[in-house]
Amino acid sequence: MDTLIHAVLQATIVSKCVLVLLLFMSLASWAFMFAKYLALRSAKVRVLSGLHGAERAQELRDILRLVARDSSSPLYNITSGAIDEFNRLSRTGDIERLASENVRRALHFGIAGEIARLKSSLALLATAANTAPFIGLFGTVWGIMQSFTAIAQMKSVSLATVAPGIAEALVATAVGLFVAIPAVCGYNVFRARLSEIEGLCMNYGGHLLNRLQQESNRHPEGL
Repeated sequence: MDTLIHAVLQATIVSKCVLVLLLFMSLASWAFMFAKYLALRSAKVRVLSGLHGAERAQELRDILRLVARDSSSPLYNITSGAIDEFNRLSRTGDIERLASENVRRALHFGIAGEIARLKSSLALLATAANTAPFIGLFGTVWGIMQSFTAIAQMKSVSLATVAPGIAEALVATAVGLFVAIPAVCGYNVFRARLSEIEGLCMNYGGHLLNRLQQESNRHPEGL
């Protein structure tokens, strides 16, 4: 550990700037991953709760009351879009068109919008994962260039004099990988969690669409 700290302290100003940038990227990535984990966990819990409640509900209005209680749930906007389309068709007296793609499209757009909202800023994590190794490599190349410049000024060169400069330069690559590897893992985990939430939302959307089709004759005036 002391050797690593010594190598950082002895690095050139450019290498130190690279290390500071990588440290900032690491802190930002971990903070983002923590916040995104909490957001996706909360979204999954809310979607599961709404889906289970919809499956147990006896009436369509029970589902609507359940979803209306939690405006933070992804199901809130999904349901609102579908009901708005249902009511629009009711006002036009063309409720039979529920059998077509109108409400299905409204549900699809609602789900896509909610997944896009949950996915927001995920590209920042991908950017950190993709760029951190190259930023570290730049710091390494710069450090090696400085080492070779110093070697050229020496009258006699040995491994003992070359090794410290090379070691200092390689620290940047190691730090770059330290930033990139957790970011890649976090990105893949979040993508899988988003796919899971999207699947649950689609299940809910299919359930809601079936209920709307079944009860369209009971609510010709809309909901």
